Amino acid sequence: MSNTVILTDTSFDAHTWYGHVEQATRLVAIRRALDASGLHDDLHHRTPQPPPDAALEAVHTPNLLRQIRQMASYGGGQFDSDTYVTADSWDIACLAAGAAVGAVEAVVGGAARNAFALARPPGHHATPGRAMGFCLINNIAIAARYAVRQLGVQRVAIVDYDVHHGNGTQDVFYDDPNVLFCSTHAAPFYPGSGSVGEMGDRVDAPGATLNVPLPFGSGDRGYARVFEQVIGPALRRFRPELIMVSAGYDAHWTDPLGPMVLSVNGYARLNQHLLELADELCGGRLVMVLEGGYNLEALGACVVAALRQLLGRAPGPDPIGEVDATEPTPEIERVIETLKARHPLLM
Repeated sequence: MSNTVILTDTSFDAHTWYGHVEQATRLVAIRRALDASGLHDDLHHRTPQPPPDAALEAVHTPNLLRQIRQMASYGGGQFDSDTYVTADSWDIACLAAGAAVGAVEAVVGGAARNAFALARPPGHHATPGRAMGFCLINNIAIAARYAVRQLGVQRVAIVDYDVHHGNGTQDVFYDDPNVLFCSTHAAPFYPGSGSVGEMGDRVDAPGATLNVPLPFGSGDRGYARVFEQVIGPALRRFRPELIMVSAGYDAHWTDPLGPMVLSVNGYARLNQHLLELADELCGGRLVMVLEGGYNLEALGACVVAALRQLLGRAPGPDPIGEVDATEPTPEIERVIETLKARHPLLM
């Protein structure tokens, strides 16, 4: 059996509001890039299944789940200008959460060393009681809580490198000592949360949230410094038994929504850092869950590079290249130094 499991399904394409940037073409682009990569037969493919109702209810309020189900039953609608529901969206959102849960089950159960849930809609903006930011159900939060409550994992670290702050995931785990949530994100930017001062809400487990708000124009060098000086030391202090990644590729320099300048190679360096941390801290157990990424070529290239790395190989050539940009180094250093001085896991 392959050491790397992927969970995806063409049925995710049914959740599409034509003209919206978060639509079926995203996974179509990933499938095409994967087919062209030659990796298909090296991966162990699993078909996702919906999670138990209890797994959804462990994260989301009954009212939100009822709202999504009801809106889908009426043929669809919108929660806000960003966040839509089609007639198929309830089933598909549950399946996306199930893909993340299945990835965790494969890794924690020992069937795979690592896994990637290639599912949509994304989830990290969905709070316990609100669908927002393209997200209906918080896939990674459901899977992380399932790992703790159903699979006996004591400590889970979630690293979110999407260009937007994962406000929903933060809200779910803000007072949970079993889950460390770390987010690198553009600031000030949607959804407006994710300041350095948001560090968690428990006296007995200080620092359960670690936010790294970065200035516009941050790229490969700045992100690498953050992972070396902030994310890595925090994870070593926390000592997770499982590392999960909210893998958003909208910090790529070609992305139409994001103001950052990461390259495919830059993302690969972040992945390598996390894979090395997983090897060091938790027997290599790492689960990636797809979030954003809206330039289709960059999205496909980033996912293929990540899958190569999960298989223990080099990420391969960057088909898009880097942008020639001067990064806001002094501002990045200020954020790093502030966190070192204030965050309980870094002091």
